[in-house]
Amino acid sequence: MAIVAVVVLAFGLSLIGWTYWTVHGRYEKQIFTPAALTEIPEKSVAIVFGAGYWSNGLLSTILRERLDAAIELYEADKVQVLLFSGDNPVVDYSEPAKMLEYALSQGIPRKDIVLDYAGRRTYDTCYRARDIFAVTDATLVTQRYHLPRALETCRVLGLDAIGYSANRYEHQGYYLIFYRLREIPALWNCWWDLYVTHPTPVLGDPLPIFGVRGQENGNSEVAWRL
Repeated sequence: MAIVAVVVLAFGLSLIGWTYWTVHGRYEKQIFTPAALTEIPEKSVAIVFGAGYWSNGLLSTILRERLDAAIELYEADKVQVLLFSGDNPVVDYSEPAKMLEYALSQGIPRKDIVLDYAGRRTYDTCYRARDIFAVTDATLVTQRYHLPRALETCRVLGLDAIGYSANRYEHQGYYLIFYRLREIPALWNCWWDLYVTHPTPVLGDPLPIFGVRGQENGNSEVAWRL
C-alpha cells in the first residue's frame, strides 16, 4: 500500500506541476496581446473559437471580444482569412452564422471569411482546421485563459500556431475565477484526447481554404457548411 500511495502522490504532484507549467509558462512566448500587435508574426489564418450568444441575438462578451480581436488582426494584415468555428446544434442556433453577421457589419469582406459549423469544442476546431480546411499555420484568437489549451492542442496535432489574446473588456471577478478554474479539468481532458483516446470529430470532404476559396460557387456559406 505504501508503494501505491507513493506512486499516486508522485503522479498527482507531476500532474499539478505539468498543469501549472502549461497554463502559466510553456506558451508565454507564443501568446501576444494588443499592445504587441505590430510584433505578431503573420499567419495564413486566424482561427476564431465560437462562444455563446443570447436568445435576443446579442453576442456574449466573450464572443464579441474574440471577433473584435480577429478583426484587429485582419485589418493589420497579420492574417489573410478568418476561420469562424463554433457550434450549430439546431437550426435556430448557429455560432458561426452569428460570427459572420458581426464580421460583415464591421466591414470584413465575405470572401475572406470561412465558416466551420462543427467546432463543438477546442479539440474539434483544431482537428477540423487541419483535416477539413488544410490549415497548417494559424493565429488562435480567444481569451488568455483558453490559449494554453488551444495552443497545446494545435501543437500535438501538428499545427504551427501562435495565440492572440482576446481580452478587451472588464469582467467581474467571479467570471475570471470560474473560467480559470474550469480550464484545469478542461486541460486534463484535452490531454486525455490527445494522448490516449484520439477521438475523431465530425468530418467530411476536405475543403482547403486556399484551394477553393474564391471559386464562383454562387453560395459560399452553403459551400462551407458540413
